[in-house]
Amino acid sequence: MEYVYAALLLHSAGKDVNEDGIKKVVEASGAAADEIRIKALVAALEGVDIATVLSQAAAVPIAAAAIAPVAPAHAAKGEAKVEETEEDKEAAEESGVEGLGALFG
Repeated sequence: MEYVYAALLLHSAGKDVNEDGIKKVVEASGAAADEIRIKALVAALEGVDIATVLSQAAAVPIAAAAIAPVAPAHAAKGEAKVEETEEDKEAAEESGVEGLGALFG
């Protein structure tokens, strides 16, 4: 997580998000820098417009807040749903055990 924060910090400061920059930020925070994770992050961010992604991510909480008022209307049915999900979990566990048996003969 600290690597992503380092990349965001570099981006917000107007610096290039590269391996050397991320490594310096992580080490400045007092954490040990893992070269493999840094390389993986830089490779994953290759060709990504961070500003666009951040602006799209900022819109998500607004959409979630618009859906939130619908949830209390279904609160009365909450107890029945809990029972159904427990039954579903038991059925899923049983089918999972059967699947393991097929794997090991």
